[in-house]
This record gives sequence, structure tokens and C-alpha cells, in this order.
Amino acid sequence: MQVRSETGAVVARAGCGLDWDSALAGLERDEFSILTGVCPYMDTVFNSWQRSNLPAKLDRLPADRGGPWVREIRALCVPAHQALHRYVWLLGD
Repeated sequence: MQVRSETGAVVARAGCGLDWDSALAGLERDEFSILTGVCPYMDTVFNSWQRSNLPAKLDRLPADRGGPWVREIRALCVPAHQALHRYVWLLGD
């Protein structure tokens, strides 16, 4: 997981990964539309609008779907929000 600028420069990195199968697989699409778009095989980019809605979606995750990755995505949203044209990236395989 990373924050990148519009030029592709990495601004911040997360230390852990995301276990897609235990965290996101099978989530209800209507309730977690932003998160169900994450693909474990490709990079997923959250733009400024999506990034601003991401913490609210993370708050609604069932407890068994959470973990260190949730804290790290929240932490990445901070530097992503501090300047224009920064994006949160989840890196697939």
C-alpha cells in the first residue's frame, strides 16, 4: 500500500499487506462499493473523492475483516490528503 503523487513518486508506504481473501472477499457490493472494487491481482487506486469516503467504509467493516491493514490505510489517507493530486494505491500481485 502506498501514497503516490500525480507523477508517480511514492510519498508514503505501509508496512503490512492486505490479505484480500480474509478482508475483502465476499463483502456486500451495495454496502462496501469502494472496497469491493479492490482486485487482488491488479493495482487499485483511490482518487481524492474515494479516499475521502474510505475511512467511513472502513468503520463499517465487520470486526473479523479488520486488522493492521485498516490502521495502515487510515494512516496513508493523512499524507494523501495533505496535497493535491495524491492517491492511495493498493498493490496487487
